[in-house]
Amino acid sequence: MSDRYAVFGNPVSHSRSPDIHHAFAAQRGEDLVYERIEAPVDGFPAAVTAFFDGGGRGANVTVPFKEEAHGLCGALTERARQAGAVNTLWHRDGVLHGDNTDGAGLVADLRGQGWALAGKRLLVLGAGGAVRGVLGPLLAQAPAELVIANRTLARAETLVERFSGQGVALHASALEALNGRFDVIINAISAGLHGDMPALPEGLVGDATVAYDMVYGARPTPFMEWADAAGAAAVRDGLGMLVEQAAEAYQVWRGWRPDTAPVLARLRHG
Repeated sequence: MSDRYAVFGNPVSHSRSPDIHHAFAAQRGEDLVYERIEAPVDGFPAAVTAFFDGGGRGANVTVPFKEEAHGLCGALTERARQAGAVNTLWHRDGVLHGDNTDGAGLVADLRGQGWALAGKRLLVLGAGGAVRGVLGPLLAQAPAELVIANRTLARAETLVERFSGQGVALHASALEALNGRFDVIINAISAGLHGDMPALPEGLVGDATVAYDMVYGARPTPFMEWADAAGAAAVRDGLGMLVEQAAEAYQVWRGWRPDTAPVLARLRHG
């Protein structure tokens, strides 16, 4: 029988994860099945239990279940504990284990673009669960300063409290109070693929600034359009992060890290 994996979410029909993991498996001729499971909003624990009781080997978790997955685990990696959210699950010795590969996936994609973070001034827009999942790995890259900016300042301040003490100048800001140029700007504001970007002060983007949106779609996001119009040197979406975090999860489950470049190219160009 094929090894069985899945991604849990609600909704989840749009997920590219099955395509990605099947492409990874093909690199070494491994036999696995990876499916989408749409769990009821109030039925995630039961769905996960049924999956692993039925012989499931591992699972990914997407919106809105990452925090709930964290609470189900009997063992957590350090990065999952730090994030307070889990996107990768597996069973070992009767214990549900959880990891969070989002931050590692983001950093791997940024490095793949040739974007260094060490010593840079870094701006992260948003203060929700997506940001909490990536802050630890971003701070580990030793930027000179990291500013978390959010509509509600208190939420950004909460993240600063949670992640301070890592040797990086970490600050919270309201969106309208931002000032100065940043080397790298990462967007995790839920405007996402639709709607408008919140108004931001001028002068945040210089001619060497690179801009990254953690979401992805068939067309540029409002954030990407804003950054491009402001004169950013390069603008990217989050499809590479999706592929890289999947490779990190695959390594957790299968013990080797797939080659992400051909998989990303196939997703981008069909």
